[in-house]
Amino acid sequence: MKKIDLVIHNAQLLSCSNNGKPKRGRAMTELGIIKDGALAIDVGKIIDVGNSSEILSKFVAEDEVDAKGGILMPGFVESHTHLVFAGSRLEEFEMKIKGMSYIDILASGGGILSTVKQTRNAELSQLIAESQKRLEKLIKSGITTCEIKTGYGLETETEIRLLQAILELKNKDQIDIVPTFMPAHAIPDEFRQDSDKYVELICEEMLPRALELFRKNRVEIFFADVFCEKNAFDLRQSTKILQRAKDLGFKLKAHVDEFSNLGAATVAISLGATSIDHLDKISSQEVRLLANSDTIGVITPTVNFHLGYTEYANARNLIDSGCAIAISTDYNPGSSPCCSMILAMAIACRYQKLLPSEVINACTINAAFAVGLQDQVGSIEVGKQADLLLFDTKDYKEIVYELGSNPIQKIYKRGKAIIC
Repeated sequence: MKKIDLVIHNAQLLSCSNNGKPKRGRAMTELGIIKDGALAIDVGKIIDVGNSSEILSKFVAEDEVDAKGGILMPGFVESHTHLVFAGSRLEEFEMKIKGMSYIDILASGGGILSTVKQTRNAELSQLIAESQKRLEKLIKSGITTCEIKTGYGLETETEIRLLQAILELKNKDQIDIVPTFMPAHAIPDEFRQDSDKYVELICEEMLPRALELFRKNRVEIFFADVFCEKNAFDLRQSTKILQRAKDLGFKLKAHVDEFSNLGAATVAISLGATSIDHLDKISSQEVRLLANSDTIGVITPTVNFHLGYTEYANARNLIDSGCAIAISTDYNPGSSPCCSMILAMAIACRYQKLLPSEVINACTINAAFAVGLQDQVGSIEVGKQADLLLFDTKDYKEIVYELGSNPIQKIYKRGKAIIC
């Protein structure tokens, strides 16, 4: 018998695997369930998967965990957050309750611009300390891989400082962090009368500076993102930024169709974007384009929930049309101060008519594709990292059935138990 680090057995194992492809259509309901399943883990990676008797007969482990029939599944992959910022937006909470829209708050100098003012005054150490607390909340909710964007600086030095904070969090090695550079989050006040000049600054100064920092830190996977929306970046400006980022070697993401349809989904897909996010107002033609592309569509149900909206992205139609869909909390201080992936999944079930099996695949294997780490995380397969969640539940539907609870019993990152 081979000696290894860890065996977890007697589990209802959800592999979420799909032969190296994102899940679409009917495959979204397939979880790869192994009853009385077991895993063999060594040096942080999965080396064997099977039923308990088979695995226990082949390996002797330094640590052996009896799952007692609980659900064992891949760790959640969070594909869209704005985690690094200073301050809060509590003063806007009541404005939203009273009916003021996100766009109206932004146009009046609030929203993103309010956070920008606070963030520009924050030192790097403050940004790291505040963001670390938020990250720990996300980890406790089962997130073992997390994308984090800049976007609350809107000037070169602050955007670079935000990126440095993200890289510092990445270097702590608690979980995998995927950095996204997003100075194209809003038009800063000082460029309000000449937004094209700010676009030029992004393209000719900010993106090259970020690229230099990524190379210096030997970051292999990194993204650029843009918010294409009224009162933010129009289609022409968004296209210019995305094209420039692609030419420099960035992988691409794009905020599209959140409040209005400006055609950005078409542009982003044509440029080979890894993901397009929000999709509340995506057109039927763009749904077909998405379904026939390698781009992942990321829905953000907690945004609509927090803003009190009754309309959500038509995720049911997206899946039924053949699109590969992921789910994100879109953690941010304004439109979605939510650190619970389980809540995002539960809302998607109730308001977007997705099945529990579909939301599990959406925040594991498909979300891994949305951050370019599908070969490392997102499913339980031999050779992948042992990023795992063990639930104190006997049926996977329970994960999203009971509102407000967190039934996670143990969280493993690379085979090591972390915050539990």
